[in-house]
Amino acid sequence: MEDVYELFTRGSALLAAGHFHQATVPLERARKLSPESASIREALGRALFQAQRYSEAADEFRALVERSPTNDFALFCLGRSLQMLGRHAEARQPLALAACLQPERRDYQTYRDRARSAAARSAPAVDAGEQTLE
Repeated sequence: MEDVYELFTRGSALLAAGHFHQATVPLERARKLSPESASIREALGRALFQAQRYSEAADEFRALVERSPTNDFALFCLGRSLQMLGRHAEARQPLALAACLQPERRDYQTYRDRARSAAARSAPAVDAGEQTLE
């Protein structure tokens, strides 16, 4: 039986070296053994995102946000994953929350603004009598 710490360490080293696809293998095994570990889920989410597996990355970051709703990095990564899937309207909320939690992070603000703009461009026209909440 493989040790969770060993799997996490191996996956993290592969992630740091830029071997994103390979990093997902030990990190997925580690997650199966320790599904409540935020560190493992974050590393796996990052590896999946870098491997352009955005839907799976969003699932990992969503799980982190469910456990820790004020985790600004998880919120940011969830929003970015949704953006990469073209789900800009859905990405607005986690990106806005991340930017509120860490107002000094210009990157959070930049991606929040991009999600708002992209969502506005793809939204159906609002009737003259309707109002939006943003």
